[in-house]
Amino acid sequence: MASLTTGHRSLSTARRLVVKIGSALLVDRTTGTLRSDWLDGLAQDVAWLKGAGVQVVLVSSGSIALGREVLNLPATDLALEQSQAAAAVGQIRLARAYEEAMAPHGITTAQVLVTLEDSRDRRRYLNSRATLEQLITLGALPIVNENDTVATDEIRFGDNDRLAAQIAATIGADMLVLLSDVDGFYSANPGDDPGATRYDIIETITPEIEAQAGDAGSGLSKGGMKTKLMAAKTATAAGCAMAICHGAALRPLSALQDGANATWFTATLDPQAARKRWIAAMKPRGTVTLDAGAVRALTRGNSLLPAGIHAVSGTFGRGDPVAITGPDGHQLGLGLSRYTADEAQKIKGHQSAEIEALLGYPGRAALIHRDDMAL
Repeated sequence: MASLTTGHRSLSTARRLVVKIGSALLVDRTTGTLRSDWLDGLAQDVAWLKGAGVQVVLVSSGSIALGREVLNLPATDLALEQSQAAAAVGQIRLARAYEEAMAPHGITTAQVLVTLEDSRDRRRYLNSRATLEQLITLGALPIVNENDTVATDEIRFGDNDRLAAQIAATIGADMLVLLSDVDGFYSANPGDDPGATRYDIIETITPEIEAQAGDAGSGLSKGGMKTKLMAAKTATAAGCAMAICHGAALRPLSALQDGANATWFTATLDPQAARKRWIAAMKPRGTVTLDAGAVRALTRGNSLLPAGIHAVSGTFGRGDPVAITGPDGHQLGLGLSRYTADEAQKIKGHQSAEIEALLGYPGRAALIHRDDMAL
């Protein structure tokens, strides 16, 4: 986990960083057009961080704000159908803008669209996590946004602050930065109260802190301080430190690195420990029994492959928690299965290369990945 330095955290020491970008920063409020100079500066910051070995993921607003201008929609609140149409038009422009901004730095961009259901449903959650992990491993820059073209109020995050925190938790990020139109969390709304003070560090989100949060104030973005506090709760519980800072500077991440005003929310656990604690608290829906060789492999930190499974019991689906037991029946831990119980029965004791022939379709090499296991 990155450490505190002179009242702030050094971004270049992060292992995995998620950056949330609000619409008000990316899209000019007056013209509804993209702020290309700002995006170019952000691209320079991303290139600097990746050059320092930091894995970066962006969570970007802006598709609706861009699309509404193209479709000549009003600047007031839009009906659901209008928002979805604006997102469909704007998302193309947003993806192209990121691609063109990052290309001069040799950075490959990838678009990832998600909905709230992708985090609620364990199978879809694991699929999203696996895709993001693979993109990061291949050196690409994932740019995540809510799939506003299909999302309704019942299946949407509602703001990208919460989405960014969920993505940070999903990929095990150790740092999250919310680039906003404010430079931190204040004891009161500084626009209404000249005596309001900004917090440098918040170690615990108390009821008093929550009572000081205001509502959304930007005409282009939906997130207010309440949603940012909700994001901080999600991120810090997953072992991820979070910052709220002003993003208007042309090199906003460099400015934060150099000590620009911000509020940091600290995490007490590292991301991996937090994730394993979450898995360990689940109720198993089935059991997989291992042979002695697989037990030894797990103790060395390896994933659980089908070849090492002796028996499967219970009824479970993809993404469900299962108990992991040794040959003597002693429970070693819990893990999230990448296969259903029926699929696990078919591939147990077989090599990973045989999975496609046994199931009739390609599958993942591990039945339980080591990152999805709490021993």
